[in-house]
Amino acid sequence: MVEAAVELIEHGGLDKLSVREAAKRAGVSPGAPFRHFATKTALLTAVAEQATKRLRAHVEEAISAVADAPPLVRFGAIGHAYIEWARTNPTHFRVISERSLIDYDGSPSLRSDNETIRAQMRKLFDEAFAQKSGSAAGTDAAHAQIAARALVYGLARMAVDGHFPEWSLSRQSTAKTMADTLDFFMSQLAGAPGLGR
Repeated sequence: MVEAAVELIEHGGLDKLSVREAAKRAGVSPGAPFRHFATKTALLTAVAEQATKRLRAHVEEAISAVADAPPLVRFGAIGHAYIEWARTNPTHFRVISERSLIDYDGSPSLRSDNETIRAQMRKLFDEAFAQKSGSAAGTDAAHAQIAARALVYGLARMAVDGHFPEWSLSRQSTAKTMADTLDFFMSQLAGAPGLGR
């Protein structure tokens, strides 16, 4: 059912999805899925849970690949993993980013997977700040974390919504533009007072 829902969204958009149509595509009787997914929201929440679990695994793999790097580099790896995942999984990204369509608060796995990623970001950012300044991160560091998150989310949204062709730099690929933009931001962040590689 989850796979069928993703296929329906890919072909007709979120508005065209229904539990009945997903059941039909999955080859099960129309009434059977309602025992598991009573509503469209429940089905989309299941899609979001699967997507977020995959995103978390992708982020953890990216951090592991640079495990010995300085904290700010590992922090940047989270951003790169996120934008790469969103670009290659646009349907899943749309579902997890449309919070009004899913039961985020009612899903322990969604909250847990998201909090795991956020906690890792905070930890790495705090480590980077402490290395540079010798003290705990303050309000400026918190604002920088939000700015980093907003940039990464915004890059992912622009890619999924098809905005990059009009913003392309020297006709380079969307993936390269996204990665280079994030690298530019991280280099600025590394030079900011209180932070660094």
